[in-house]
Amino acid sequence: MIAKLRGIIDTLGEDYCIIDVGGVGYLVSASAKTLGKLAVGSEASLLTEMIVREDSMALFGFADVWEKEWFNTLTKVQGVGAKVGLSILSVLTPSQLSQAIGAQDSASFCRASGVGPKLAARIVAELKNKIVTIPAGNITGSAAEAVAAAPAMPAASADYSKSEDVISALVNLGYQRLEAYRAVSKVMAENADANVPTLIRLALKEFANKDY
Repeated sequence: MIAKLRGIIDTLGEDYCIIDVGGVGYLVSASAKTLGKLAVGSEASLLTEMIVREDSMALFGFADVWEKEWFNTLTKVQGVGAKVGLSILSVLTPSQLSQAIGAQDSASFCRASGVGPKLAARIVAELKNKIVTIPAGNITGSAAEAVAAAPAMPAASADYSKSEDVISALVNLGYQRLEAYRAVSKVMAENADANVPTLIRLALKEFANKDY
């Protein structure tokens, strides 16, 4: 099991790189976001996941542990293979994935190549109650920033129901579900005891201030 590679970037392709480790070149598939952080001739370190099948063996690389955990979580959904998992990670960061799942925003997943409306709906439905976590000692750099950026959904069922009512009202007013989720998460964190009409008014104020 190869869990990590450190070496010189020999080649960068559209969806892969070749890492020279002591004279041995490893072909590693990766998301566009991870590949965008690499440069030919520079040293790099990637976390890896090896997938072995009867007729093939492939390595997948990740810039940080949270991206790797999301890859493993996404590929547990029926219809999401390794290629589609990387495609999703190419258009959504780990924090954006957390927000899209929390908001049940299937449209965000449709931006990824190979993800249609039905698969996007299945992803948000199956992952609705799943929380992607990583050991505290591993939260560094971009992973730490992503954790800090991701808003949490209200824990209590009553609060969740209330937030859904507010989000639905905002969507009916023409706002995108994901941006409504962000605004509602913010106002509910600051006004947990407010009723639905008050939360709608506060969320609309957030949109007016563009501070969400």
